[in-house]
Amino acid sequence: MKDDMTGVRHPFATAPDEGTMLEIAPGVLWARLPLPMALDHVNVYALDDGDGWTVFDTGLDTRRNRGIWVKLLAGPLRGKRVRRVIASHHHPDHIGLAGWFQADDTVLMTSRTAWLFARMLVLDDQERPLPETLDFWRRAGMDAEILARRAAERPFNFCDVVAPMPLGFQRLVEGQVIRAGGRDWDVRLGQGHAPDQVTLWSRDCALVLGADQLLPGISPNLGVYATEPDADPVAEWLESCARLQNFAREDHLVLPGHKLPFTGLPLRLQQKIENHHSALRRLHAHLVDPQPASACFGPLFKREITDGTYGLALVEAVAHLNHLVATGRARRFDGPGGVWLWQAL
Repeated sequence: MKDDMTGVRHPFATAPDEGTMLEIAPGVLWARLPLPMALDHVNVYALDDGDGWTVFDTGLDTRRNRGIWVKLLAGPLRGKRVRRVIASHHHPDHIGLAGWFQADDTVLMTSRTAWLFARMLVLDDQERPLPETLDFWRRAGMDAEILARRAAERPFNFCDVVAPMPLGFQRLVEGQVIRAGGRDWDVRLGQGHAPDQVTLWSRDCALVLGADQLLPGISPNLGVYATEPDADPVAEWLESCARLQNFAREDHLVLPGHKLPFTGLPLRLQQKIENHHSALRRLHAHLVDPQPASACFGPLFKREITDGTYGLALVEAVAHLNHLVATGRARRFDGPGGVWLWQAL
């Protein structure tokens, strides 16, 4: 199957049904777990190590997902235990059940930054948004009605969908080679969507475990938050895409964190770069007059932003605005009420 919008080819037209796995290469099994959002799934993979399994990403810690894993462990993965879990990055849909596996003496492997972020956030239980978060939203220009509603609600907490994480993990670093599924894999870390995101590139065949760094058809969220309000994840994302172009081959079968496995990685990486440059050009043109981040959704995303995606749109708008400031194409200053305004230079 070919995606006419991107030129990316999908050798597998459909995903495996819930509670089943599809062998997409010898010793490499693919399953899907549900997510309660517009992007309604995450892909997970199991690599056959002979005497056990290595699982790449886990899904959220929910009763439904635990039940799916129990079914998988009693079905296509039966007879051998999961000895290792590799978490590509710290986001809950990828590391959510790592601690659940670790309770059965499974080793967690991930980057140090991913482990530190996940471990910190799972211990941070908030009944209401912190003052710093509310101030960040206000200064970014969040709609007053949405801001008031969110201030009175329990915010998203990692501990609601990530199993408790015990101490102890094995660190994955750039340039490391690991053995899994009967293959040697080069560890390459991506940036922008999440710090030090793990991707694995097989030395023995044209397979890449791409997580959210390498997705077909969509781009992952590049967001700025109250934890680091002046961050420039767009620069990190563009640098990562350019660096990974040095390794990408047309015949690579990329196993992504969402959507369908695909080939055509060199083209897809170039598209990812150009998509953000195009968005930055539209945004720069929009800033002929000073604008808050919340007034930048139209030129940046070219689609309607609903209540369910408002928060992600806001933090991604700030990210692109920060990049224009960092590259000398815009300035930021305080407007009425201390709301940030950005204007093109």
